[in-house]
Amino acid sequence: MTPLAAEAITDAGTGQLVLAAVLGIAVVVLLIAWAKWHPFLALITGSGVLGLVAGAAPGATIDSFTTGLGNTVGSVGVLIALGSMIGAMLAESGGADGIVNRIVNGVSGAALPWAMAGVAALIGLPLFFEVGVVLLVPIVLLVARRTDVGLLRLGIPALAGLSVLHGLVPPHPGPLVAISSLNADLGLTLMFGLVCAIPTVIIAGPVFGNFIAKRVPLPVPALLERAGDRSDSGADRPASGPAGGQDFVDRSDLSNPSEPGELVDEQVRGRRNPGFWAAVLTILLPVALMMARGIAEVVLPEGDAVRTAFEVIGEPIVALLAGVFVAMWALGYRAGFDRKETSAVLGGALPPIAGILLIVAAGGGFKQVLVDAGVGNVIADAAQDANINALLLGWLVAVGIRVATGSATVATITAAGIVAPLATTLDSPTVALLALAIGSGSLFFSHVNDAGFWLVKEYFGMTVGQTIKTWSVMETIISVVGFACVMLLSLVV
Repeated sequence: MTPLAAEAITDAGTGQLVLAAVLGIAVVVLLIAWAKWHPFLALITGSGVLGLVAGAAPGATIDSFTTGLGNTVGSVGVLIALGSMIGAMLAESGGADGIVNRIVNGVSGAALPWAMAGVAALIGLPLFFEVGVVLLVPIVLLVARRTDVGLLRLGIPALAGLSVLHGLVPPHPGPLVAISSLNADLGLTLMFGLVCAIPTVIIAGPVFGNFIAKRVPLPVPALLERAGDRSDSGADRPASGPAGGQDFVDRSDLSNPSEPGELVDEQVRGRRNPGFWAAVLTILLPVALMMARGIAEVVLPEGDAVRTAFEVIGEPIVALLAGVFVAMWALGYRAGFDRKETSAVLGGALPPIAGILLIVAAGGGFKQVLVDAGVGNVIADAAQDANINALLLGWLVAVGIRVATGSATVATITAAGIVAPLATTLDSPTVALLALAIGSGSLFFSHVNDAGFWLVKEYFGMTVGQTIKTWSVMETIISVVGFACVMLLSLVV
């Protein structure tokens, strides 16, 4: 966890610090939204502007930035890498396809949107949003083609399941960054996040999907042969491992079109499916270990041997490492991968997340400059004097940065840095809720400056207007409902 500064790197007054924060954030926003710079470079530049305007010595600003960068990589970067490895094994072994196939084939009619939301939430636990989209969209298109349920009634629940888990539940980058910046308890944040995720997925998924499908008629676009062939989306499956996952084909293209609603998985290179329960175990194991730690810390006294054991095995790096080991056997070995292929899949999971790691690391540096300059204390004092609820402040700051930059990660990092001093005055459950409030705000109204907006638009063959009416509104519902759930939980914890 990144500690708060023991001594400010500048003795500037309140007005100068506020100006420094405004200019630093403005530089980040303008460089990302207008100049189209990569967020990594924008955050480094914004950190420099913030430090210099605040009156800090250049050397002190650099030291503050590098300290924050290193601490963030140490606490968050390793977890993102391990989570990405689990996701890669799930995708490349065919385990994710097997989960989708098993659940979607088991239901029909009005239950399909609910099943799609459930399976999206399940596979969304270890997978990045873009990879989840690549895996699920071909299934959504195929089911919509073969049934009369409708594309948006299936697609919106799937997108909602992926997006909610991405924004609210560790080990995704956004929640991990907020937890690290605020020094929040991961077990509590995970439990509260799952509690908030259930009603949020329901309202933003099947409920909103049924509503909007009647108002935005959308034909089913052509189904691409393979999810991995969607190279123009920029969100391919990991490319270094054994080729492909399990394909899904439309029975109407086969010589024997019996059972038209069924999805068929072809064996690739003699690969066998690792099995439904093996894939589910791999996904849920790290989550279960981290939740067990959180429960033990709540119900057992300090020093208890059982609590100590759960604190060790529920440590995020231990839980995710256990998940990787289980994935290597339960998914890789059972799918027929040899040791070389397993290593290739795990190694291939790392290059695609390099950009994410750099953004998160630079964001940690930017946050540390905010904290070390004393900006966070100024904001915290102002919020307390104005009697602004800390949860509301975190949500509003994240909303503003999200709408301006289009980046949920940048919004999370910046908001967490601004409200970090407030977190030191709150109890542990409230700090966990503050992390979730920031995560909810970081999902607000995705629009044309967000890569996810264009990804969804192209996959579903929608116009810009249709994407705003569907995807953008869905993201806003997730943000508002998620924050409302956080506020309700704050009344009882």
